[in-house]
Amino acid sequence: YAEWVAVSERCVVGVPDDLDFISAAALPTAPLSAWYCLKHLARLGAGEKVLVYAAASSVGDAAVQIAKLTGAEVVAVAGSEEKVAWALQNGADHGVNYAERDVLSEIDGIFGEGGVDVVLDAVGGIRFVEALKAVGHGGRVVALANVALEPSPVDTRDFYPKNVTIHGFQLTNLVERLGYDPREDCKELARLAARGELKVHVDASFPLAEAVEAHRHMGGRRNRGKVIL
Repeated sequence: YAEWVAVSERCVVGVPDDLDFISAAALPTAPLSAWYCLKHLARLGAGEKVLVYAAASSVGDAAVQIAKLTGAEVVAVAGSEEKVAWALQNGADHGVNYAERDVLSEIDGIFGEGGVDVVLDAVGGIRFVEALKAVGHGGRVVALANVALEPSPVDTRDFYPKNVTIHGFQLTNLVERLGYDPREDCKELARLAARGELKVHVDASFPLAEAVEAHRHMGGRRNRGKVIL
């Protein structure tokens, strides 16, 4: 919450001339997280099936788009029909409203009993448990949040017989403790955004003096995409 801040040069990248500043400001956290999780951890490939939880959030929105750019088939999961419709509009192939439908049954209906190749879980709690059941043999699950603020009672039988790989991800920890240099990935995201291949959906932009309103907007879960302060 400052106009100026001193940071490591590893955390600074230039803004391309053909990318506006607000769109650029939306890239380093949510799209970068989605990019790292799908590209570096899950190693998502063309033709694979990916399940994205919280698909109308800023991370989920970016994940849907990045997965489609990779050539994957995307199932978007969100908590309302409005959010599911928004994710479908942004490129998802299938949508599931987990508040009204059983996600596992829907996955079986779409793909049969083989499950998906990759799950990106930005919700946590019972959804992480669900993710382990939804992923198929040799699949990858990436957990990057627990906005549900609830425990995940995991049964190892849901994943070890399928040779599933589980990744945990937290961006700040990755940079500060594990030496990740995000500059090249940020530059690639900026190039994609500047070319219009990655749509940066900014739901609202608030001046610094209205930080409280920005938090209220997010706390009310009204945003579709990124909130910029």
